[in-house]
Amino acid sequence: MELAAGGFSGEQFREACAELQQPAVAGADWQLLVETSGISIYRLLDQKTGLYEYKVFGVLEDCSPTLLADVYMDLDYRKQWDQYVKELYEQECNGQTVVYWEVKYPFPMSNRDYVYLRQRRDLDVEGRKIHVVLAQSTSVPQLVERSGVIRVKQYKQSLAIESDGKKGSKVFMYYFDNPGGQIPSWLINWAAKGGNCNGSLYH
Repeated sequence: MELAAGGFSGEQFREACAELQQPAVAGADWQLLVETSGISIYRLLDQKTGLYEYKVFGVLEDCSPTLLADVYMDLDYRKQWDQYVKELYEQECNGQTVVYWEVKYPFPMSNRDYVYLRQRRDLDVEGRKIHVVLAQSTSVPQLVERSGVIRVKQYKQSLAIESDGKKGSKVFMYYFDNPGGQIPSWLINWAAKGGNCNGSLYH
């Protein structure tokens, strides 16, 4: 789905909320990849790229929805714990706030960078308070591609969080990322399966 004028549409936020209530993995080619500690990870092969889309469902105990959403949005905090961040900041472009992020890759691979729109809404859905964050790659003239850095042009993520009824959070996340360049798709998918994807699931 393309970005709506001015950002994301209400329908896109509602779709993320709906997945919290009823995961949309039945009847498709989604495969259960991992199920552990209350977290289920599904994947779906993207035929065009040979890469996988991912959906994550589960409960994070002892972490409130508001705290989880706040930490997720905090770019300064991310720079403290993520050793792969080279640059990460927000910038106003054409009346919208976009995120620029450069990721360190090991030699001899080139670094990757992202330019993406990110929006958060705290919604009331039939009495349920749901925090939703949507992100998708975009292009703005103020942030041109840099020499020696590969621009990731296919990135999309959605996150929905609500209370689990106790002290924790019920969470849904969708993620797709095509880092491009000469990295074989099998290597990217292997890293994602092993949980060694440079923390990219936590943009």
